[in-house]
Amino acid sequence: MDEKLRVGIIGYGFASRTFHAPVITSLPNLQLTKIVQRKSTNANERYPEVEVVSHVDDLYQDDVIDLVVVATPSTDHVKFVREALLAGKHVVVEKPFTTTSAEADELTKLAKKQGKVLSVFHNRRWDGDFMTLRRLLDGGMLGDVKEAVFRWDRYIPDANPDKWRDSHALGSGVLYDLGVHFLDQTLCLFGKPEKISADVRSLRADTKADDYFDVTLGFRNDLRVTIKSTVLAREPGPRYVVHGTKGSFVKFGNDPQEQALIAGRSPAENGWGKESQEMWGTLNTVVNNLHVVGTVETVAGAYQAYYQNIYDAITGHAELIVKPEEAKMAIKLIELALVSSREGRTVDVE
Repeated sequence: MDEKLRVGIIGYGFASRTFHAPVITSLPNLQLTKIVQRKSTNANERYPEVEVVSHVDDLYQDDVIDLVVVATPSTDHVKFVREALLAGKHVVVEKPFTTTSAEADELTKLAKKQGKVLSVFHNRRWDGDFMTLRRLLDGGMLGDVKEAVFRWDRYIPDANPDKWRDSHALGSGVLYDLGVHFLDQTLCLFGKPEKISADVRSLRADTKADDYFDVTLGFRNDLRVTIKSTVLAREPGPRYVVHGTKGSFVKFGNDPQEQALIAGRSPAENGWGKESQEMWGTLNTVVNNLHVVGTVETVAGAYQAYYQNIYDAITGHAELIVKPEEAKMAIKLIELALVSSREGRTVDVE
């Protein structure tokens, strides 16, 4: 295998334009080679050196392509991931991994059979605020955590049911779209919960998908983690609120990387992912028997680290960080949350 991996992307919608293509092209050991667009070739406006093709077979049958990125609506993930693996390609798939945990199991087993790397784009593990929280917990700065609330507040009062995210298709809605990130983060920080209780609803009259969720995860050590999202928060609450036996951490705002990517910036730039000081989180804790209250500089976010790990895992230089088994567990929790909401009861997590 050449030192540089050749990459093909299926789809050039929001996820591909905003995240995958610019992050991939920021890394010298990955070469974006082909993009599949069925109805346009506008990817060439930003990437004139990339071949735009109209059919996925042009990726599957190209021996030069090492890695296929599936950046399509979630309803199509299983089909394209399965085909790419059977074609002998390594695969990255946009979140959510699949629409069911059974499908996730199928694809995970197929990847092992094919001897290929399969990963899900859980880029929010490399949000600066989450990385900061993770370091605080790893350093014992909050003590034994007992309560955590993660919020994703937005103000989008008008839905567009013509778009798949607001449609009634399985895999649409905010729980699959945004909740899966918080579930992945919760699993990273605290492991698998014991119980789950959820309220998943549609607040806007013109949407066919859920646009609100309030999910509480119960853990063995009396820890409760609540993840929430609404599209009717004109005044957003804090992103993270975490309380432990030694102290608390409160953080407002969203990681700046997405807006920087939308603006056309690249992770290759100096100072990438750094957050302005006024957005740093507040820490109130005890250090060496001294009461400390102040702000904590947010760790610089690093979406490029996800794809660097993909390269390292494929070339045998590192263990894969975002494993398909972990992504499958987040899908399983979504399934249980939907059962809980539909039946109005707390559900045990097997």
